[in-house]
Amino acid sequence: MLAVIPESADEGVRPTRVVAGTGYYRDSVPAGSQPVVSASSGTGASLYQFFSPGGLLSRTHPAYEFRRGQLQMAQAVEQAIAERRHLIVEAGTGTGKTLAYLMPVIRSGQRVIISTGTKNLQEQLFLKDVPFLEQALFPAGDRKLSVCYMKGRSNYLCRKKLYDLTDKPVLSGLDEIEQYRAIAAWEQTSQSGDRAELRSLPEASALWHKLDARADTCLGQKCSSWDKCFITEMRRRAAESDIIIVNHHLFFADLGIKQQAEGAPDAGILPEAGIVIFDEAHELEEVASGYFGISVSAARLEELCRDTESLLQRNRIYTTAASGAIKSLRERGAFFFSLLPEGDGRFAFESRREFLEENGDEFLGLRQALARIAAELENMPSKPEEVHGFIRRAQELNVQLSFLMENEDKNTVFWIERRRGGRDKVQVILQATPIDVGPILQECLWSKLECSVLTSATLAVSGGFDYIRGRLGVEHARDVVLPSHFDYQNQALFYVPPDLPDPRTPQFAAKAAERIRQLLEITRGRAFVLFTSYAQMRDIHQRLLGELDFPTLLQGDAPKTALLEEFRVTPNCVLFATSSFWQGVDVQGEQLSCVIIDRLPFAVPSDPVVAARVKAIDAVGGNAFFEYQVPAAVITLKQGFGRLIRSLSDRGLVALLDNRILKKQYGRMFVESLPNYRRTTELRAVEEWFSPEQANQS
Repeated sequence: MLAVIPESADEGVRPTRVVAGTGYYRDSVPAGSQPVVSASSGTGASLYQFFSPGGLLSRTHPAYEFRRGQLQMAQAVEQAIAERRHLIVEAGTGTGKTLAYLMPVIRSGQRVIISTGTKNLQEQLFLKDVPFLEQALFPAGDRKLSVCYMKGRSNYLCRKKLYDLTDKPVLSGLDEIEQYRAIAAWEQTSQSGDRAELRSLPEASALWHKLDARADTCLGQKCSSWDKCFITEMRRRAAESDIIIVNHHLFFADLGIKQQAEGAPDAGILPEAGIVIFDEAHELEEVASGYFGISVSAARLEELCRDTESLLQRNRIYTTAASGAIKSLRERGAFFFSLLPEGDGRFAFESRREFLEENGDEFLGLRQALARIAAELENMPSKPEEVHGFIRRAQELNVQLSFLMENEDKNTVFWIERRRGGRDKVQVILQATPIDVGPILQECLWSKLECSVLTSATLAVSGGFDYIRGRLGVEHARDVVLPSHFDYQNQALFYVPPDLPDPRTPQFAAKAAERIRQLLEITRGRAFVLFTSYAQMRDIHQRLLGELDFPTLLQGDAPKTALLEEFRVTPNCVLFATSSFWQGVDVQGEQLSCVIIDRLPFAVPSDPVVAARVKAIDAVGGNAFFEYQVPAAVITLKQGFGRLIRSLSDRGLVALLDNRILKKQYGRMFVESLPNYRRTTELRAVEEWFSPEQANQS
């Protein structure tokens, strides 16, 4: 499979390190240094002495509780590192898995990359867990852990772009002028170049897009600002660090670049490491599939035209020939993408051969336009160094278009996506995605690592790891399922109504809305109502408008972070949401006492990637429903369940309105995989669960 970074990829990465009291960088011990092991240092104690009652953790953590699963996980990780083995660990919610893998990592003295599923977990590790361990292990303050926290290149300022804009400002409107002044003033004092420091900068700032340090326009060592570059500084700090915290998107973007460069020494950003910890590892297949796939859109072609035009005009070398080449690419790109088959959302491009027979001239015309713009730029006398980056972009787009339209790779599904943007604009994207990413990962990742640890609260299906092993191509790995620290029998009730119609029938929505209303009356709001589709969410939310006595929030009405904050501070609030709230959301306490899930979260069978994977499994004599579709839905449902109980003091209800879990043969796989909640099919039991007497007993 051709490893090319998709247009949405955050290609490079940039580490950031915080210093207590100063805001950004953490002082580090010298590069290559080993953690100190001494009688006065916590790293000298055994893992049991650290985690056990009366141990170092109990004396330094204000909310310490002995968690047997945490100690077991730490010991398993340490053994895997020592034996150079891969390890898969399902650690139930409340295990304390971040400390369980950080301690063995620190004790190993080796360089380790920790890859997380979300920026929130990255921040928790770097801003909370690492400083805590540093204080616990080195109370005298005489040592520091050598750790850095890495973000994508587009989060960081390119100084050369800023200086070029200062000399020849091309700004649009008062907003951009104000933003430019703020960025220019900030650049003079910033040590990191991270836009997160600019709290006043709008998330969708068009100016930042012109100034960020994305790899597309990077000149590398030929840049006049190389010595002052934030990315150059990142490389040095990353090379010095023993623990490097990234997220899955950055990790696989970097891996994809290295694969494409075929092992070139300067490829990618991450330094070499023999050990990688993947936290929230249930997301790996989806993320890896994106970064080992290809994506080309008309918008990407337009961006190349706009960037080239801007550079040539700024340097006063905008010739008639260059103008003609840019105009030709714009027109041919827009026309070609307008000819692609009609359809909504994501759909397979099964008619590529027929399409090319009918529109081959237009396809060749687009490729010739890309070749023409590359040639015009190549033939320019005394051209600025940046031009070479645009030549490379045009050539790469040409190769990618050829793959998307002409390649017959059996492990690739070719498809089209239509996305609606602002002002009713529709973006059309050509996509290619690997059907089975396992062999790719086995060849370019697992076989190259000394040790990897894959961990999450949701990896096992029916107590085993066959599904995750198969999907990710992980061979010869030890595995362990660790129980949660929580007392689910007394903290959580699982309710399935036996009388509701099948969710696939037209009668379901009205009946489900009424049952949701009844449940929310019992719980007094304080609920997430989670759906598997936007259409179902909007339908049921509309049915319940005016029927509920509680404040309601609807996903899409505000950014996710704003909705979560409003939910936390609004008494008895009810949030209606879809997939992005099924995981990575943490609301502790009574404010979230109920999670209602509309149906078993099977992936849409008509989705082109899902359909291709089903077809591939069935073609070799497998049973895709039981080997792929059910296990994937089990993992997703477990994520939804995980929203409710986040601490030992939490208590509440999970309601699944889909009684196929009781009536269908495959329902047993779900039940066997879910946390051991108390279970009921009676609404009266739900009422009793929330009675003051029952709540006090629990």
